[in-house]
Amino acid sequence: MQERIEFTREMKRDYTILMPNMLPVHFRLLRDVFRLHGYNMVLLDNEGPGVVEAGLKYVHNDTCYPALLCIGQFIDALQSGRYDLNKTALIITQTGGGCRASNYIHLLRKALIKAGLSHVPVISLNPAGLEKNSGFQLTPTLLLQAMVTILYADVLMCLKNQVEPYENDPGACARLVDHWAEKLTDQFKRHPRAGALHFKRNIREIARDFDRVPHTPEEKVKVGIVGEIYVKYSSLANNHLERFLLEQGCEVNVPGLMGFLLNALDHNIDDVNLYGGNRFSQLLCKAVMRYVNHIEAVIARAVRKNSRLNPPTPYRTTRRELDGVLGVGCKMGEGWLLTAEMCELIDSGVPNIVCVQPFGCLPNHIAGKGTIRALREKFPEANIVPIDYDPGATRVNQENRLKLMLSVARESLSGTPKVS
Repeated sequence: MQERIEFTREMKRDYTILMPNMLPVHFRLLRDVFRLHGYNMVLLDNEGPGVVEAGLKYVHNDTCYPALLCIGQFIDALQSGRYDLNKTALIITQTGGGCRASNYIHLLRKALIKAGLSHVPVISLNPAGLEKNSGFQLTPTLLLQAMVTILYADVLMCLKNQVEPYENDPGACARLVDHWAEKLTDQFKRHPRAGALHFKRNIREIARDFDRVPHTPEEKVKVGIVGEIYVKYSSLANNHLERFLLEQGCEVNVPGLMGFLLNALDHNIDDVNLYGGNRFSQLLCKAVMRYVNHIEAVIARAVRKNSRLNPPTPYRTTRRELDGVLGVGCKMGEGWLLTAEMCELIDSGVPNIVCVQPFGCLPNHIAGKGTIRALREKFPEANIVPIDYDPGATRVNQENRLKLMLSVARESLSGTPKVS
């Protein structure tokens, strides 16, 4: 077995670090935060058949689709000739949970060896100290900025999704997101804690800006997207699902990233209650949870007070929706959060849901597809379609299933009786 290549302090000075793209708004802001701390981050945007082919060539075909795409995007970029392979590193998250996502980093290193790129360092981005690199440090300031950035990005994504389907000037919301991404980065550049110090004011101004976008109110089908985190957010993985739904005249609702991160923290709290463990660690997790819940409440008040728009749903509200459907011990992959997000969407007036998952992803088949019957019993208006994504799944078949779901949604919206 080849020894791991460490990312050293010397490498930090002149290495380019490639990061995969999952959430364009979130990862763009995170990239800018890392750049402010001296890391030359590049957010990959390569798509197309070449990415899938690279993944299939260098990763075992039994590996889940997100791993195949992440690794395929990395190798496709390295082989593109755009980067100096002797001064390029890769970065990938490592959760430490029970899902195969914890092992992507090992699959990536194995693929690099197979591709003749074993000298390329791979950085593990994780808060648990699973791997350490002398040239890459998660300092308290960086972590604070990253957390605040994710909260900002959740707000931008949420408000953009509510306004974009109705905008009179196509692209107005996208330009507003770009404006605020640059403005927030500039604030961090001027003062490391500016994004946190001016948080409430910034949220108020963001809400007002989106509220002022010229738009034409009309009744549209509202569709929520839930599922495995990579396929849910990545246009590369879900064949530009959000764009397709927008073209079909829908308003798209996608739960934010902070809920996923808080859910991982919540598991540590629940585990002590269910199985025993370190009570001090549990108290620390509870303190962090209370703080972020307070911030989410600040966001909700600021958005509602300064616009007609709805703020991102606070995590504790989403958790309450789970009651009576699934237990909190179900935590592999997205676990019970996936079910809770579907409950919250339906309860907030979004009964039409696309549940996306990699083919063969057992946790998501249980917490997603496996709970649809129970959800329909609790919410008779629920209109849920599970869609599998993998290299063999055709886009035409996926879009046909989506159109069938939308036809049912339009019948319900217009009050037309369904034909049995």
